[in-house]
Amino acid sequence: MGMRTHYSQPLKWLLNLSLIGACLAVHAASIQTIPQAVAISLERNQVPKDAVSISVVEIEPEKSGKQTAKTILSWRAQESMNPASTMKLLTTLSGLDILGPQYRWRTNIYTDGVIRQGTLKGNLYLQGTGDPKLVPEELAKLMKALQALGIQKIDGNLFFDRSAYAPSVMEHNTIDGESLRAYNVPPDPLLYAFRTLSFQLGKSRTADFIDIRYSPLLSQLQIDNQMQLVDGPCDNWKSNIRFNLNPENGSIQSKGNTTDQTLTAQFSGAFPKECQGVYYNVVALDANTFLTQGFAAAWELAGGSWVKPPKGKSATVPLAARLLLQFEGIHLADDIQDINKYSNNVMARQLLLTLALEKMGKPATTANGELVIQSWLKQQNLDFPGLVIENGSGLSRTEAISAEQMNQLLVAARNLPVSEIFYNSLPLAGTDGTMRNRLMIQLRKFLHLKKKPEVRIKTGSLADVRSISGYVLSKSGKLYAVSSFINHPNAWRGLEAHDQLLAWLLEDGPEPKQAR
Repeated sequence: MGMRTHYSQPLKWLLNLSLIGACLAVHAASIQTIPQAVAISLERNQVPKDAVSISVVEIEPEKSGKQTAKTILSWRAQESMNPASTMKLLTTLSGLDILGPQYRWRTNIYTDGVIRQGTLKGNLYLQGTGDPKLVPEELAKLMKALQALGIQKIDGNLFFDRSAYAPSVMEHNTIDGESLRAYNVPPDPLLYAFRTLSFQLGKSRTADFIDIRYSPLLSQLQIDNQMQLVDGPCDNWKSNIRFNLNPENGSIQSKGNTTDQTLTAQFSGAFPKECQGVYYNVVALDANTFLTQGFAAAWELAGGSWVKPPKGKSATVPLAARLLLQFEGIHLADDIQDINKYSNNVMARQLLLTLALEKMGKPATTANGELVIQSWLKQQNLDFPGLVIENGSGLSRTEAISAEQMNQLLVAARNLPVSEIFYNSLPLAGTDGTMRNRLMIQLRKFLHLKKKPEVRIKTGSLADVRSISGYVLSKSGKLYAVSSFINHPNAWRGLEAHDQLLAWLLEDGPEPKQAR
């Protein structure tokens, strides 16, 4: 999907948005060459300069309080490039500004039955709106809310209403064929625990065997551990493990008039003794089976019971059903932390679809999500030719934006009410998220300073793509916006060059004579 610049009918919701400009004043004295340390690193790692784009601007406050910027460095900055996960900055910033940081997703629970003497005699219908953080801790709160209505036993089945999303956006398509990997989970209005089984493996502290635990709890999952402990390092432990889920894909095995929903997670192979607390994450169950067994386990853990174990099915909420409970998830501001710091793809995709759902109605589509973001950009006086939004997460081969445009977005963010929430959601170098182990040596140089410099950077990584975008607060207190994309088969070797660029900015970049 490419950029749309004209709309036949403007969206009514846009009338309430304030006009915020983000003008970037380009100085003739800006640097048009790559800093020496960066250039040396690129050459050493066989990354051609014409596969790199860099934009650096210094953000400065005006007397009016508005923040503008002047260009410090521009290298192929207007070229549209694949940004990988830095595209999440556009999705999260627009989401924060449009929906508000206090926005909460709603999961509606309906019933076609009645509550009698602690028993719900009827079915439960779960209708989702795309809460990306419906995790075991949140589901436990939902169970308490159900019990507060006087329900202790359920005499009925579970039905799942996913009508909030268009069926096409829930299809399990991948860009790398790795359908069992957690980052490839498709959007789901009733997404539970990212539909991912997370197994923790490690040598038992009390005996010579492998301990396996998993999350989230499923009502009918058992583990068959056939692994053998072996001597050796822990650096390549996954390659020697074989995993199988039986019945395959969570299918139901019928025996006469009864249904057996028991699932067996089988582990075999060799496991190094030195490994402790490693995680094996896998998407191995269909959405209905995963949610059914997860819901049932949470209900039983809370002390609830069933007349018969549920067999969850897809269905729309009947017109005659009544609303039993509206459960609200955590605030969007908290979700944004996970999306940006840990680069959660499915959460970003669900946020894009939420923009479509809230502003253009259901069923939500990625095309409508793009339309909402493009319209928001217009309201910020941001014109982004060549922008391509496919799913809003950066997990895409077609999404595109320029480094200059990304910096314009970062400058615009400084003039929005959500500025600090957005800023603090970015990974902090040397501290957390995807930047936790980056720039450790460089940052130690400034420990003696009263006001410490900091680097807030969203990273991006795909095969043939490495990217960074965010802010650098330098040793002198100057605030820079920086974006750089590498699109090349050797892009994975470009991490050092990106770190050199950030270190250069920590030191305030060029000499005054060069830059001013």
